[in-house]
Amino acid sequence: MIRGSYLMVFLLAFPRFAHAQPADAGVPDTPPPPAPPDPGAPPPSGAVAAPSLSPSASAPSTEEPPRITHQSPPIFPDVPKPRQKPTDVLVHVEVDAGGSPANPRVISQPNPPFDDLAIASVLSWTFEPAHSGGQPVASHLNVTVHFDPAAPGGETITVQGTLNALERGHQAAPSVGAQDVHVEAGKLATEIPHKDATELLGWAPGFLLTNEGGEGHAEQIFLRGFDAREGQDIEMRVNGDVVNQVGNLHGNGYADLHFIIPELVQALHVVEGPYDPRQGNFAVAGSADYELGLTRRGLTGSYEVGSYGTQRALLLWGSPTSNSHNFGGVELYQTSGFGQNRDARRATALGQLEDKLGEDGLWRLTSGAYITDYHSAGVVREDDYAAHRIGFLDTYDPDQGGAASRVFVLGDLEFQHEDTTTHHQLSFTAQTLRLREDFTGFLLDQQEAVQTPHGQRGDLIDLESDAITLQEQSWMRRHLDIAGLTQELELGLYGRLDATTGQQYRLFTLATPPYPYHKEADLSAVLGDVGLYAAANVKLAPWAALRGGVRADLFTYNVLDNCAVQSVAHPSPANPPGDASCLSQADMGRPREPVARSTTAGAIVLPRASLVLGPFFGLSPSVSIGRGVRSIDPSYISQDRATPFAQIGSYEGGLAYKGSPGDLDLELRLSGFRTHVDQDLVFSETVGRNTLANGTTRIGGALSGRLRGPWFDQNASVTMVRSTFDDTGLLIPYVPDVVVRSDSVVFSALPWQLGGQAPVATAGLGVTCVGPRALPFGERSDTIFTIDGSASLAWNRYRLGLKASNLLDTRYRLGEYNYRSDFRLQDATVPTLTVARHFTAGAPRIVVFQLEVTL
Repeated sequence: MIRGSYLMVFLLAFPRFAHAQPADAGVPDTPPPPAPPDPGAPPPSGAVAAPSLSPSASAPSTEEPPRITHQSPPIFPDVPKPRQKPTDVLVHVEVDAGGSPANPRVISQPNPPFDDLAIASVLSWTFEPAHSGGQPVASHLNVTVHFDPAAPGGETITVQGTLNALERGHQAAPSVGAQDVHVEAGKLATEIPHKDATELLGWAPGFLLTNEGGEGHAEQIFLRGFDAREGQDIEMRVNGDVVNQVGNLHGNGYADLHFIIPELVQALHVVEGPYDPRQGNFAVAGSADYELGLTRRGLTGSYEVGSYGTQRALLLWGSPTSNSHNFGGVELYQTSGFGQNRDARRATALGQLEDKLGEDGLWRLTSGAYITDYHSAGVVREDDYAAHRIGFLDTYDPDQGGAASRVFVLGDLEFQHEDTTTHHQLSFTAQTLRLREDFTGFLLDQQEAVQTPHGQRGDLIDLESDAITLQEQSWMRRHLDIAGLTQELELGLYGRLDATTGQQYRLFTLATPPYPYHKEADLSAVLGDVGLYAAANVKLAPWAALRGGVRADLFTYNVLDNCAVQSVAHPSPANPPGDASCLSQADMGRPREPVARSTTAGAIVLPRASLVLGPFFGLSPSVSIGRGVRSIDPSYISQDRATPFAQIGSYEGGLAYKGSPGDLDLELRLSGFRTHVDQDLVFSETVGRNTLANGTTRIGGALSGRLRGPWFDQNASVTMVRSTFDDTGLLIPYVPDVVVRSDSVVFSALPWQLGGQAPVATAGLGVTCVGPRALPFGERSDTIFTIDGSASLAWNRYRLGLKASNLLDTRYRLGEYNYRSDFRLQDATVPTLTVARHFTAGAPRIVVFQLEVTL
């Protein structure tokens, strides 16, 4: 699925039957303490006592509890006259960081039918979320709903809620400007169709996702004029843990996010550009951190069935007595695919535990396992399709596809004192990848056939890359009071060790089954990265803050090349141009060439700073400057070669707005940027990955915003960028100039009740537009425009949903390329050596039905 679209606000407003009343003028912003509950009532389930974390007397508190910004009084039930008297119902409700209530449950003595009406009333309220350190956070709140038969509606009395310490502890770092985007999932996750967690990146501006490798293959990501491939230039994190795979033979930084269950993503934090000292060496175009959590408590089962044999079973659970960071989830998925050779299967298990540790600490343990197996259709030549030699959704090579697996354990330990927080994180990950893809058919092998007696065999690549990764991160954050202003200093370290192996073969595509005839690469490596950073949030005035710091990293490489050539000046004659060779003795009749070990190391210092002003009437201007780095791919390592080999300089100016006009919540961001890379990477079809290129420059801007109200949620963005080579001024191929995305959700209670509870109807619409992209040889791709839609009806514990991606069934080309190939469909005796247009087909309309039950 592509993430980007036309900027439009689709408020599909069906009648608002539940009329919203303004909050009672007598309700203070800081609610009074609750009246003592009934002695026989159970304790507030789910409420977790906060550890002693009060700030020092000289420093103002940065903790703000949630408060009600809009409430509707409850309807007094039709009960016998003896029961028509003032009644209170105590309700415990979770309020997410976006201000949406969830999982209300009665914690006073059972009192039907008042209980159901109290829950329905609380669900119609809106809240200002709790804040910690200036950032919105999830929290728990107790409210007393007061029913008065003498009033046209009941009255509500809010009760002071306690910030959940476990959710408060993992607070986000201060924003570094308008390019720093923190998006709460809310209804965007449940009502806009998403096949996997990678597609959630569309919540932030400028992301475009394509995929020529199949559903189990990581998506190719474009952002701000960068072709980041499968993660080489985007730092991907889950709960702060970096998931990019160092030394992957398919592409350094490969990040397969399919192990994340989308329903377990509570928020997404994106920093576009290298402006935060906490960002590492993959944050060239930016970074994205998936924050896991399950807001809906209890046991939830979901089953989806849809077009092309698509089935998905999902089981989620979270104890009602714990917070949203305690959960478990299992996902099973399979599809026959929307065309030839597109079937896929995957299974995922993901779980997390979090609890207090002593009086001022907490711990968190996250673990998961993921496996997948899939096939891929690959590319189609435009001339073959136009001549009806191959179908739009067909494939040349049915042997394309792959398999992957991942297991990981991630542990967090945090201690909070009056003005100091320390955090420690340790993770272990083991992952495998096997990939078979064919971009050129018989092109390279046709060249070899002249020099060898074997004839054509094919260019099908068979790649395997395995890795074991250990990571450690620690930081300490200290709050100081200087000249009446609260200052913040953070010191942190990052350590990572990767042991990787990778082999790449070429296979006989005419054989059944295909088998290797040529080993192109065989690498094993031990890679290290140790980084230190200092970050500060210096208040220059109540309305001005200087944020940023400096990061220093040392990279080490120990690479064993089992396919090293005897002489660089005299490579094997069977080598395709630009490739290493490791030929089998049985096939080529020559002995194996010796192995070679290379070691090297390099250090880099990366200063980063942002000046953030305001807010002035909700407006916050900002300017940022940052230096980034792209560490070297192990396949390019030679003894003592200088590394890192590519450095990034970026500048940005922006303006952010946040306000609450009426009962609305509005966020807007406008930014302009310039980024320069002194040595870039560009995709090569002949080797199936990015290869070295000259310096490049990107200049562009982005506008994004989110508007939320009592009955709708709208998120939209537009990004424009011009990406050019420094030496020629030509446009960088394949990256989009314009990416636009709009996600709209509307919801309302229906005007009738079933079993004393009104069903809630919801509709969603996602619109995507990608402008024509530059292609090699001065050509342009087609424009992409798609619409996704959904509708659901929820009542009590049940939910029925209908989702449709590519609602208009548009036939579009998801990826387009210009290069040479020979797939032998034109004339088996004449190689097709001219440049031709190739494409990967976008998915047609896919409709999925969903049944969900929560116990």
